[in-house]
Amino acid sequence: MAIQGALPIDFGTVFPHGAFALGVEPVTDFETKRPQLDKATGLPLWAVDVIDADPEARGKAKSVKVKVAAEHCPVLPDEVPGLPFRPIEFEAMSVMPYVDESGRRPRVAYSLRARGVKTPSTSASRKSPAAAAAKDAA
Repeated sequence: MAIQGALPIDFGTVFPHGAFALGVEPVTDFETKRPQLDKATGLPLWAVDVIDADPEARGKAKSVKVKVAAEHCPVLPDEVPGLPFRPIEFEAMSVMPYVDESGRRPRVAYSLRARGVKTPSTSASRKSPAAAAAKDAA
């Protein structure tokens, strides 16, 4: 198979309306209670709690965790006055599909990863490629 491992994906494809960070915490191995390490880099993994800014997102789809491999805890962007959460953008995102068998029926689920976090750029960069193409065609 030509594709193995995580698939690279653009931030705007995952979060076309942007995203907000709630916090960040180390990912610990359930059995050993030690920090979990990224298999590719050997760096500790950090989980950033994120709320999808999409007004159509509901329930479990509204809140996700994005794992970031970094030597030290990623620093979240500064707070924005008047907003209850910190706007965030992820660098070099990837998605790994897997089969979640924890429920009554198996389902396809996705694990999101990134190489870093940053302050969001302009709102135009958060639009999905399809929205940008539609704007260019107009």
